[in-house]
Amino acid sequence: MAITSSIDRLADRAAGATPPQMRHTVRGLSDRGIAWLFIAPTIVLLLAINIFPLLWTLYLSFTNFKANRIGREIKWIGTRNYERILADADIWETLQVTAHFLFWTIALQVLIGFTLAWLINRQFKGHSFWTTVIVLPMMLSPAVVGNFWTFLYQPQIGLFNYAVSFFTGIDPSSFQMIGSVNLAPWSIVIVDTWMWTPFVMLICLAGLRSIPDYIYEAAEVDRATPWRQFWTITVPMVMPFLMLAVLFRGIENFKMFDLVVELTSGGPGSVTELASINLKREAFEKWRTGYSSAFAIILFVTVFGAANIYVKALNRVKQR
Repeated sequence: MAITSSIDRLADRAAGATPPQMRHTVRGLSDRGIAWLFIAPTIVLLLAINIFPLLWTLYLSFTNFKANRIGREIKWIGTRNYERILADADIWETLQVTAHFLFWTIALQVLIGFTLAWLINRQFKGHSFWTTVIVLPMMLSPAVVGNFWTFLYQPQIGLFNYAVSFFTGIDPSSFQMIGSVNLAPWSIVIVDTWMWTPFVMLICLAGLRSIPDYIYEAAEVDRATPWRQFWTITVPMVMPFLMLAVLFRGIENFKMFDLVVELTSGGPGSVTELASINLKREAFEKWRTGYSSAFAIILFVTVFGAANIYVKALNRVKQR
């Protein structure tokens, strides 16, 4: 009672300190109006940070604007930038490099991540310790990871070449991971897989631990083999979690930038030049702002459309 009366007195003091005009205005608002009053600053901030830049980029994509020539008149050129991008062979080569990176990183991360989650879910002795160790890479900054692996890939002093030599007998100085046209794409695939497989593992582990034990017990009563239990119970019930992990990693890897810049900077040549790196070069090295804005809109529409289709498929899997 004493606490309640103290709260009431504080409320009365706060009400008394409120100016009469504001008090009358707030008192006349409905619950819905008060809710909008609280969330309005957040909405304004989101519009300023997200919606306005998107609309401004969309406008620039139809112009010949160049950021290094501010005083120059901006001309409306229609869809010419989009036509140039879609007809540019270098752009399509960049998208092929991005698709290669996406496919192999997601495939390896799902395969290794699910395997690790399945092993840890068996709750062997020391599984908590190994879970913590496995999760460590995803806690690091991509820039730090890129610099770290750049030293590991050095043919003279890097441990990666010596590890490969130990298992295969190849001379460690006979190959360069980030300097070879054939090996450089795989070097970034290996690093991204090492860094983000724990993320996929955690999502799969959550899916495995969400499966009730009585389902497996009923399967054992029906004399289902462990292999059959895996394919008829484990995989179908973890599939929504796997698809969710693929969605997250697909979106993140499509816009991958910092890790690849630290490792290869898009080289050698352009074999590791992802779409994000090409976009940065067009915008801030060649200063083709209108052209790069059109490219950014194309990438945005591609990711947004693919994600929407994928989410619909994910919802269908969940409803089964």
